[in-house]
Amino acid sequence: MIKIEVRGLNLDNIKKISKYKNEDEYFLNYRVKAYQEFLKLKDPDFGPKYKIDYDKIIYFKSVQDSIKNDWKMVNKKIQDEFKPLGVIESEANLDGMGIQYESEVIYHNMLKELESKNVIFTSIDEAIKKYPELVKKYFGKLVPSNDNKFAALNSSVFSGGSFIYVPENTTLERPLQSYFRINSKDMGQFERTLIIVSDNSSLHYIEGCTAPSYSDSSLHAAVVEIFVGKNSKCRYSTIQNWAVNVNNLVTKRALVLENGIMEWIDGNVGSLNTMKYPACILKGDNASGTCITVSMAGNGQFQDTGSRMIHIGKNTKSKIISKSIATNGGNATYRGKIDIKESALNSEASLKCDTLILDSKSKSDTYPVNINRNSSSNLYHEATTSKVNEETLFYLMSRGIPYEKAMELIILGFIDKFKEELPVEYAVELNRLIKQVL
Repeated sequence: MIKIEVRGLNLDNIKKISKYKNEDEYFLNYRVKAYQEFLKLKDPDFGPKYKIDYDKIIYFKSVQDSIKNDWKMVNKKIQDEFKPLGVIESEANLDGMGIQYESEVIYHNMLKELESKNVIFTSIDEAIKKYPELVKKYFGKLVPSNDNKFAALNSSVFSGGSFIYVPENTTLERPLQSYFRINSKDMGQFERTLIIVSDNSSLHYIEGCTAPSYSDSSLHAAVVEIFVGKNSKCRYSTIQNWAVNVNNLVTKRALVLENGIMEWIDGNVGSLNTMKYPACILKGDNASGTCITVSMAGNGQFQDTGSRMIHIGKNTKSKIISKSIATNGGNATYRGKIDIKESALNSEASLKCDTLILDSKSKSDTYPVNINRNSSSNLYHEATTSKVNEETLFYLMSRGIPYEKAMELIILGFIDKFKEELPVEYAVELNRLIKQVL
């Protein structure tokens, strides 16, 4: 297959991407309509100020003729690039692994026993070809293309991303994982992830992201849609370490049915600007949603993160735990919404938002929207903003611990609740990333 590179946002380039992927008329029309909506939609009137030259961005870049299920068959140059990241080594602890490089998934592998259970784990592009009716049933139903400007952009140029289907009465013992990497200057990545966890089933999905730094900014605008069936559970864990030239503007949303459980475990360390607010729509009775986030903003970074919990069913529960750290002039801001509808009788929601500001140059703001529309439900909100405790710092240093190490210990203690929810290798990686920011 001929390799192509598509730079600039226009209708001809969108059609070129669709043609290269050999998509049917349904998805071509979907892209065209989304592009028309993108042109009409305005930038968000909140959050960080960013500059994006849409004509300069590379929207699609092919690097390989097909997806490989043997890592040794992947381009040697790409293999070498992934060696220091330790991504492939983690595959031994997983039920399946996918890797996206630039615009395409280049590697995908899954345990054979999962195939016998009719579990589907592949790229969204492959799913569109092999399971078109299943994809069309769910694609764009939670995050419509006109939801926001960057959802519209993703819907017009999406490429890569994961498709997961877990049939009824199926439990995956170990996680599935995808890793996304941007490697080219001016590259945009627009993966589309669609996850369906059918009734009485469970899934843990892990995601990692990296990119090298360039003087010019890159763009990452992903969309994630998750459907959690009755009596089912989905956990989505991610740590993004995009380089500080990347604008990370993401829409993530889950629909949870009766007795379903959705858990977002969301870490944001890298990127120039981040806007990300994982959401749970608790539609079914007794559904529950959790979002535990940690955001660390260093020099020049603006982390605008949080969560949204929408209660619709009776006896629904939600919990948001947000940990924000600002240092060296960074801005770590919480923005979220809890909305308990009139129908959500006897529901309960809690929000705990803690911010640690490490110096006088740094900043943090909190923008919570908490709405309780019925008298039988409870909503709790607790927030703290603090500096490093000087007494604690003095005590650690008096025990012979250097200042830098003492600060590191205090910060790791501050985010301990988040680390507890991560797989061991990701917790270790988070420690390393935090040391870099400090």
